[in-house]
Amino acid sequence: MMRLKFRPMLFLLLIVNCLLPTAYSPPPPSCKEILKNTLDAVDKIQTLKFHLKCNERINGKLLSTQSQVKLNRSPRKIYIYLKGPELLWIEGKNNGNCLVNPAGFPYMNLSLDPMGTLMREKQHHTIHQMGFEYFGDIIKSSMDLLDKDFDTYFKCSGTLTWNTRECYFVTAEYPDFKYTDYTVLKSENLTTIAHKFKVSDYMLLEVNSDKVKNFHDVKVNQVIKVPNVYGSKMILYIDKENFIPRVIKVYDDKGVFESYEYHDLQLNPKIADEEFTKDYKEYRF
Repeated sequence: MMRLKFRPMLFLLLIVNCLLPTAYSPPPPSCKEILKNTLDAVDKIQTLKFHLKCNERINGKLLSTQSQVKLNRSPRKIYIYLKGPELLWIEGKNNGNCLVNPAGFPYMNLSLDPMGTLMREKQHHTIHQMGFEYFGDIIKSSMDLLDKDFDTYFKCSGTLTWNTRECYFVTAEYPDFKYTDYTVLKSENLTTIAHKFKVSDYMLLEVNSDKVKNFHDVKVNQVIKVPNVYGSKMILYIDKENFIPRVIKVYDDKGVFESYEYHDLQLNPKIADEEFTKDYKEYRF
């Protein structure tokens, strides 16, 4: 009968391996958890710097623009450089107007209403919607509206690498996207109506273009078309490390409505007070 040699060291290793806990990898967060983390991350933002690349459908065609942005949340201060033109808006200053260096005719600084026709020409959003709070509000509204049906519409299809950043790939699809009739109330305009229903006022302007010429061109008891949600589909690339959206794409019944890419994003950087003044050395106001 063959004898087995007793090996103390091997025996000890077997015992230790049996006693050690098995390595545990926590499951990835659910889609709802990812979006809740995104809302929390957005709420913690105090300052931002980023290079924004946007595509917005204007008069049936996608218009591409790029800008460098500095933003302070409270008090709200915004500086935007648009490859020539510069914009500076500070809460409580300049009678609420935006200081604009057009970098061309009429070759002088202008003070323009951020909600006025000139400032809103050929763009979907105002400077008041710059940053992530606006889309955070849209996402929260969608989550609250869907409630128990959240998983029917929102999906996370794993991760992807975008611009060297690993991101969660989140989609929200609304096959029941449609326009419904709405009767304008006293003192309302397209912007206040859009805010009420958490939709885009530019989409209201576009879909009602046969009877509405600008954001204020509505009358009491006038019937207009309003979408039942912000878009038929939304795609989000959400940074896996800090849960901030890096890419936002919105579709409607005609296709791509708008898309935004946030490059060179800096969260809560230190921004000197003088960087929100027209006399800052790097500006040309």
